[in-house]
Amino acid sequence: MSQTKGQSSIQFAEAPYIIESSSIVGQKEGEGPLGKLFDSVEQDPMLQKKTWEEAESELQRKAVQKAIDKSNLTQQDLRYLFAGDLLGQSIASSFGLMQFQIPLFGLYGACSTAGESLCVAAMTVAAGYADNAVAVTSSHFASAEKQFRYPLEYANQRPLSANWTVTGSGAFILGTKRSKARITGITPGKIVDYGIKDSFNMGAAMAPAACDTIYQNFMDFNRSDKDYDKIITGDLGLIGSKILIDLLKEKGFDISQIHMDCGVEIYDGDNQDTHAGGSGCGCSAVTLSAYILPKIHKGEWKKILFLPTGALLSTVSFNEGQSVPGIAHGVVIEHC
Repeated sequence: MSQTKGQSSIQFAEAPYIIESSSIVGQKEGEGPLGKLFDSVEQDPMLQKKTWEEAESELQRKAVQKAIDKSNLTQQDLRYLFAGDLLGQSIASSFGLMQFQIPLFGLYGACSTAGESLCVAAMTVAAGYADNAVAVTSSHFASAEKQFRYPLEYANQRPLSANWTVTGSGAFILGTKRSKARITGITPGKIVDYGIKDSFNMGAAMAPAACDTIYQNFMDFNRSDKDYDKIITGDLGLIGSKILIDLLKEKGFDISQIHMDCGVEIYDGDNQDTHAGGSGCGCSAVTLSAYILPKIHKGEWKKILFLPTGALLSTVSFNEGQSVPGIAHGVVIEHC
């Protein structure tokens, strides 16, 4: 039986379960509205390491180990790791996860990597290539600022359209063992470029990609906004969320009553000086683990479309005057 749906999507005949997850965050995230929900809040932004990059690697290591501990599985039970981050050559993932000695697939989808890793891990488990697989991603405010913008010592003023990169890592163990949530389908996203060149306004750059993937999901599965309890984007922030809603209204769908954005939820914008909201690979990952999945487990939300969003720029492309394309990967998660 074919599991492909429409142009881009997959509906799993044997939907994999999200067996367990974990969320490790920094101090600022711990001070936000979701602070009490995270598995661990690290008060030291360096995590007792010498560099910001090593600190981010430690976030990933801790997240995977925490997920393993919570699941009562062992490293030997996990066949593959699917991981990525924002740093050049994904060094946060490679240096952070090497000690587990689990076969690793390195992924890059910018801030959509949480969605990309869940998609690939779900396909792998659903196809029978692994009984258990791990999807993990991370970001760190200081390592991201160092790579994409200015050294922290520069203390530049950020425009109001800018997002604050989340310091955090989320890990998810997918498998065949029954749990309270499962991934029933996915809609991988396409690259969408509206010609935005302002790297401080990534919400505007990513919103068209989110719109494209949501619309494709509706078409492929013959659904509408009425079929989901929530449609949750990754890190569009306040500005990108408004653009997304407007773009979908032009296509005949109004998601304003069911839309939620992880970048908006994770910080208190009025008191934490995060401007447009949160961003980074860790933003949607830790919010999914700490806030969204518990609501699915309890049955408060029966079916959601989880949609991490990414801005596909690099320092090279930006300095050469290229635009900022976006991408978004859709993951359908249902209560069992």
